[in-house]
Amino acid sequence: MDIAITSGYVVPVDGDPIDGGTVLISDGKITAVGAATEVTVPEGAEIVDASGQWVLPGFVEAHGHIGVHEESVGWAGDDTNEMTDPNGARMRALDAVNPGDQGFVDALMGGVTSSVIKPGSGNPIGGQTVAIKNWGRSMKDRLLKEPASVKSALGENPKRVYGNKDTLPSTRQGVAAVIRDAFTKAQDYKAKRDHAAAEGTPFTRDNTSEVLVRVLDGEIPWSQHTHRADDIHTAIRLADEFGYRLVINHTTEGHLLADEIAERGIPVVIGPLMTSRSKLEVQNRTLANPGILHRAGAKIALTTDHPVVPIEFLVHQATLCVKEGLDRDAAIRAITLNPAEIMGLDDRVGALRPGMDGDVVLWSGDPLDVMNRALRVFVGGREVYTYDEETREGRALDAYYKE
Repeated sequence: MDIAITSGYVVPVDGDPIDGGTVLISDGKITAVGAATEVTVPEGAEIVDASGQWVLPGFVEAHGHIGVHEESVGWAGDDTNEMTDPNGARMRALDAVNPGDQGFVDALMGGVTSSVIKPGSGNPIGGQTVAIKNWGRSMKDRLLKEPASVKSALGENPKRVYGNKDTLPSTRQGVAAVIRDAFTKAQDYKAKRDHAAAEGTPFTRDNTSEVLVRVLDGEIPWSQHTHRADDIHTAIRLADEFGYRLVINHTTEGHLLADEIAERGIPVVIGPLMTSRSKLEVQNRTLANPGILHRAGAKIALTTDHPVVPIEFLVHQATLCVKEGLDRDAAIRAITLNPAEIMGLDDRVGALRPGMDGDVVLWSGDPLDVMNRALRVFVGGREVYTYDEETREGRALDAYYKE
C-alpha cells in the first residue's frame, strides 16, 4: 500500500527542511522525500494532507525501561533489576517486556516510535538491552535489534544494593572490580573456547561469558550508567583496559569533562533531565549539560529514563535544553538520528530518507513549542495514533495481540 504525506513542513533531520514537501511510503518503507514537484505520487496512493503541519521522523528513546518497569502496578510490573547476581550479562530485557504496558501508548502520544529498553542499574552488569518499535502485536513484530547493547552501572546504585546485603560490591572500587573480573574471565573463556574449537574437543559453554566475549569483540556496545565525573573516568579507564565500545549513559557531570569526552569520540545519552537532585551523585544536574557537550563536539542523545520522566516528555526535555543553550537543530537530532546512530539503528529509524522505515509523525507545529502536539503517528507506514483537535481526544490503534 502506498501512502503520500503531502503539503507539510518536512524535517528530514539529515537534510534541509522542505516547505510543502512530500513523504512517500510504500510497503512500510519510505521511498521518496522531497518537494511536491520532485516526488511522483503513485495512482491509488492514500493521500495524507499535512498542510500547516510539521512532518518528522518518529523520536527514538535511547535509554529507558518502558515495558519492564510498568507504572501503577507495583512489584508485579517491575522486572527491571535481577538483583541476585552482580554479573547479569546473560539476562535479557527482551524476556521481561510487557507489550501491553500503557507506557507504549504514552510514547506514541509524544511522537516516540522506537525505544531502547534496558535492565536497571542495580547490578554492576545488568544485562542485554533491546531496541523495539513502540507499536506492534508482539515483541517479534516490534523487534529492531537484540541485543542493542549490554547495560552496566557504576556509582551509588549497585554499591547500595549489594552493600545492604553485606556482599561484594559495597564500594565504588568493588563495583569496578566486579566488572574487571568479569571481563578478565571472559578473556580467559574465549581463549579456552577457541582452543577447544581448534582441537575439536568438547567445551562447556557459559552464557554470561559468551555475551561478554561479544562485547570484547566489538560486536555489542557497552552502555555504562554513570553520573559523577569520577565514575565517568572509571568508565573510560575500564573501556581503555578492555577495548570495548563505550556509550556513556546519564552523564550528569559530563559538562565537567566535555572536552575529554568529545576528544575521545565517546557518544553520550543524557538524562533524565526533568528531575530533582534526588541523590548525591546527581547534585550537579543541569539542563545546560547537553549544550555544553554538544558545543565541545560530543555526539549527544537525550533520554527520559522512563518511567523516571514520562516518555511522552522526551521532546519537552529537548525544548528545555534549547532554552539553556543547546542548538535547536542539535536538540531535534538528539531525539532522532543521534540515538539511532549511537545504538546502531540508523539504517531503519531516526530520519526521513528513502529506505528507512515509515515511522513518521505529523505535528500541529514545531514540536519544540510545548503547545504543539503529535496529531498522527505512523509506524512502518501504518497509522497507529491519532489526535482529534476538535474533541481533544487521542486514540491509539490497539496492538496488544489483536487488531
